[in-house]
Amino acid sequence: MITDSPRTRLAVPAVLGAALIWSSSFAVTKVALAEVPPMTLGALRFTLAAAILGVAVHAGPGRQRLPTLRQRGFIGLTGLLGITAYFALENVGVDLATASDATLIVASYPIVTLALSGRTAFSAVRLTGMLVAIAGVWLVVGDRDSGHSLWGDVLLIAGGVVWAAYNILARRDGSGASPIVVTYYQTLAGAAGFVLLSLSEVDQWGVPSGGTWLRVGFLAGLCSVAAFLLYNHGLRGLEPSVAVNLLNVVPVAGLGWAVVLAGETLTATQVLGGAVVIAGVTLSLHGKKANA
Repeated sequence: MITDSPRTRLAVPAVLGAALIWSSSFAVTKVALAEVPPMTLGALRFTLAAAILGVAVHAGPGRQRLPTLRQRGFIGLTGLLGITAYFALENVGVDLATASDATLIVASYPIVTLALSGRTAFSAVRLTGMLVAIAGVWLVVGDRDSGHSLWGDVLLIAGGVVWAAYNILARRDGSGASPIVVTYYQTLAGAAGFVLLSLSEVDQWGVPSGGTWLRVGFLAGLCSVAAFLLYNHGLRGLEPSVAVNLLNVVPVAGLGWAVVLAGETLTATQVLGGAVVIAGVTLSLHGKKANA
């Protein structure tokens, strides 16, 4: 449930801001993957992001409250889950499929979060909404005219499970550290995980073009730093399922970016599937409010 409090009123625009930034990441990632392999792209993106956050935490104005060693371990675990595991699945999924598929499948993530949150009462309305959303994902995945790989879509769906787990786990952080400090340690752990994974792609390494370096900088500075700071701030004032539901602006804006930046074309079935997913999620949350 969304309560009308100052903290919540700030949390909602924070999550929406993160969603708008993230909506462009699929198309930018798709273009960058033409020159950089998936794990290496993750390593470059999050190493640069960790460096930016490190400067902000350790050299910025004011003294940041740093978590204890044990708290850093927990935050690092969430970083391995929400950054390394999730974005590894996303990068490979986008590489095999399309940016438009990714934006549409992401719309189903609130359903996964509701199912895994452990505090969900499955009313008839909510269950119906979940089934409708699943049907929408099936329309997207089953559209063979879009030229995507089924395995890419499967990996993107698996990413939804990982993202839901991250949302649930991240809310248990009791360090009391600021969002920028939490995001820094998450990103540091996530970058370390990606560096290890990127070693499997040594034979594919090369020197990226200037345009690709700009895309990496965009993914690091805006999508990884600014968006994660906004999202982590929003999570402190919202339930995980509500926060993830606000990400429904991602498929709407993301489809536009997929066409403009990645040069993709959309089929009627893809658009219909995305609309069905959003309708199912909306119905599920209506059931949530009715039973809250």
